[in-house]
Amino acid sequence: MSTLAEPRRRSRFGWNLLGLLVFAVAGFPVYWMLNTAIKPAKDAIDPDPSLLPTGFTLANFSRALHIADFWGPVGRSLIVSLAVVAIGIVVGMLAALAISRFAFRGRKIVIVGILAVQMVPLVAMIIPVFLLLNDLDQYDKLSGLIITYLTFILPFTVWTLRGFIVNIPKELEEAAMVDGCSRTGAFVRVVFPLLAPGMVATSVYGFIQAWNEYLYALMLLSQKNQTATVWLGNFTTKHGTEYAPMMAGATLMAVPIVALFLLVQRKMAAGLTAGAVKG
Repeated sequence: MSTLAEPRRRSRFGWNLLGLLVFAVAGFPVYWMLNTAIKPAKDAIDPDPSLLPTGFTLANFSRALHIADFWGPVGRSLIVSLAVVAIGIVVGMLAALAISRFAFRGRKIVIVGILAVQMVPLVAMIIPVFLLLNDLDQYDKLSGLIITYLTFILPFTVWTLRGFIVNIPKELEEAAMVDGCSRTGAFVRVVFPLLAPGMVATSVYGFIQAWNEYLYALMLLSQKNQTATVWLGNFTTKHGTEYAPMMAGATLMAVPIVALFLLVQRKMAAGLTAGAVKG
């Protein structure tokens, strides 16, 4: 028994070590952001930086909150992100349900089209999107930015939710319909609860994409209607960049994402159909 347990322990140790290495590589930028945010501004531009905090100050956060406008861009980013998530989930869920459950002419073409759209570089679409929104009188409006983000996030939403719906047995819906439910009632009472983990994961992805997007927000909105990511550019002027306040602002911007993840982490980790079908 000991001879078998020893290789297992070594294998487990190796995987744990690899996991710690990945965590260190992925987490170091976050640590450096926090370290820079709380250190004195003069230490943030030191040509010989220290990996450990050299001091502690909240002056950078005060500076970040008072440069230009903070709550306005954050509020606009929240409006855009929440609207994109809400509309994207509803439209994406209905589209994914249609593709997964109904056979119609051109179904494969639609699926291929969804994949093809995701392959188009976002940079290549800036000028067409700008001209289109300008013709629709949606330039420099949050509604125009929401429409633009939906065109990028919806394909991923539809494709992801389709994968979740396909894995839900049709027999569950058929059993509910035999018991007297309509097709809509079967979806609401059976499929929708099982789809919750997929909807949560997709919503978090959509929120992060809309919240962190910079290029289109910069091109399609004026400074009066700028979002939080564009607001961070206020720390770079002709006199240089205020790195410590910028990192403090970036830390403040990360708070909604962290809070959202903490709220939905259990749903994200939940099994899709655990316990739905019993042998």
